[in-house]
Amino acid sequence: MPTAVAATDTLPRVILKPRKALPFFSRHPWVFAGAIDKVSDDVAAGDEVIVEDDIGRFVARGIFNPNSNIAVRLYSWNETEPLDRAFWSSRLDDAISLRNVLFPDFRPDQACRLVFSEADGLSGLTIDRYGDWLLVQLTSLALASRKEILIELLQEKLRPKGIWLRTEKGIRAAEGLELADGLLCGEPPPRPLLITENGVKFALDVAEGQKTGFFLDQRDNRRRVADFVRGQRVLDVCCYTGGFSLNCLVNGQAAEVLAVDMSESALTLARSNAELNGVGDRLKTMKRDCFKALEELAAAGEKFDTVILDPPKLARNRQGIDAALRGYYSLNRSAMSLLKPGGLLVTCSCSGHVSSDLFEDMLAQAALHENRRLQILEARGAAADHPTSVSCLETEYLKCYLCRAV
Repeated sequence: MPTAVAATDTLPRVILKPRKALPFFSRHPWVFAGAIDKVSDDVAAGDEVIVEDDIGRFVARGIFNPNSNIAVRLYSWNETEPLDRAFWSSRLDDAISLRNVLFPDFRPDQACRLVFSEADGLSGLTIDRYGDWLLVQLTSLALASRKEILIELLQEKLRPKGIWLRTEKGIRAAEGLELADGLLCGEPPPRPLLITENGVKFALDVAEGQKTGFFLDQRDNRRRVADFVRGQRVLDVCCYTGGFSLNCLVNGQAAEVLAVDMSESALTLARSNAELNGVGDRLKTMKRDCFKALEELAAAGEKFDTVILDPPKLARNRQGIDAALRGYYSLNRSAMSLLKPGGLLVTCSCSGHVSSDLFEDMLAQAALHENRRLQILEARGAAADHPTSVSCLETEYLKCYLCRAV
């Protein structure tokens, strides 16, 4: 049972409205502004605060940001545990220890997610490790205001050659943060930076590519899809730098992959990666918006054995769910029209606001209107270095369905 806050604790208070505390007693880390009744007069952005329910019971320790809809991010449910250097050090140690289990012999040509924000108890901090370099994203004022401590700790624990900051679109509006990409310490990462995934070599631009240069969450899904495509003609839509394409060509021995993306720089890297792996003659590329590409291919009477859809996030908030579902419906219906009978549809969503139930219902509607019988062979998620927090199910964001379209 929660206890009253010690009277000697002088931290500012955030008081919740009646009947609003249950999610936070249950360790959900986001306190939205609408759940707050009142705040101490002396609290400022970036301050550590005590969150209490409406009758004065301790809920958690967090960090306050009046410029965000997430007004408090919660980090500790231990009343006597301050959010100091020792606390952040312990959280980083815990995240690193998991990756040491997952990647016991981490090599200079490997890559993994080292810290996954809320899933690792570090809301607003994402770190990807590419060999000897760390790529850091700070998506909360809470941890951006503690950047120096975090960088010092990462240097002490991992001794990377360099740490590079990547920023996310919209962070200024969401958190009131002014950040710019750039070197935080050490040497800048090489351009391109070479990694190996599932035996496939990739040259990446981690300084300017999307996110931190690669979508590490799809690692296991890329390898699994390769098991289905031997000798096939594959369409990879929103291919980026060729993650699915190259796994299909190298590990799956696909006969041919047509890779589609609207970014010429991404396609240039995809072609370069194909040459790097000796499969350049089997990769074709097409610079198009994904919707237009599918329309053009259908109009041309093209057919494929496998179609892969891995679009960017289509819903950034709850208000965008309906529009996102319309977009997914259009993409998946068009993809099914291009599939041969019995073909494989690999369809993905990284929109956390679109639940698995909503996505599956959308697939059912698309299959019905395309007059196809769709069988879900596997429903997959992100790789294990992108864990899900049972207290914050928003961390279960990635959906990857392997479907047979009859």
